[in-house]
Amino acid sequence: MSTPRADRPELPEYMTWEELERLPEEIASQIELWDGRVVWVRRGPAEHQDYTNLLWNALRRNALEAMSGDHEQCFRVSTETNVFLGSSGKSDFVTPDFLVYRCLEAEYQDIRASDVLLAGEVLSPSNTPKDVEAKKARYADAAIPWYWEVRLARDPRGIEIVRAYALETGHGKLPAGVRPLHPTNYILADEWTPATTDGIHIDFPFPIRIPWSDLDY
Repeated sequence: MSTPRADRPELPEYMTWEELERLPEEIASQIELWDGRVVWVRRGPAEHQDYTNLLWNALRRNALEAMSGDHEQCFRVSTETNVFLGSSGKSDFVTPDFLVYRCLEAEYQDIRASDVLLAGEVLSPSNTPKDVEAKKARYADAAIPWYWEVRLARDPRGIEIVRAYALETGHGKLPAGVRPLHPTNYILADEWTPATTDGIHIDFPFPIRIPWSDLDY
């Protein structure tokens, strides 16, 4: 996840996917549509791209290892790919920095939220809590089982912490008359830092073992 570009052109507040496709690619690639509302995003600094690619490579290696032990499962790992929300239509989508999803029946097929097992964001120091929580809520509302946040550090650059969140489809006991804003939510399931662990270790959505050396840059 990265911050909006300051010099973006004026566009309507709401657009359809068909209207978005008619924009120049350098503009359309900076936009997500949230129920048709234009939400500006852009690629972050070089470090953002570097760590996204390192995570892609490490997750892909773990996915291949999982598939080699269970030939009935098939996973794909991608970066910066549109995930369309709902069972039809394309005017409601988000673009995770990295994602794990089930193999699709055909090549070049649109990815739906129901296909996605894990969505992740690489957060630069400039990301605001409001932006982070808004996008996390989109993933939760779409019922994506796992959400990862990878927070980057400065001076020296590197990964500060990785947090894995599991989808909670119910909610805890609340005071009488109080209802949660969202019917689903993410609960922190684990977290890893270079200072306290030797790497990332989790068994969902498949066994994942990533030593920090695989994420050095």
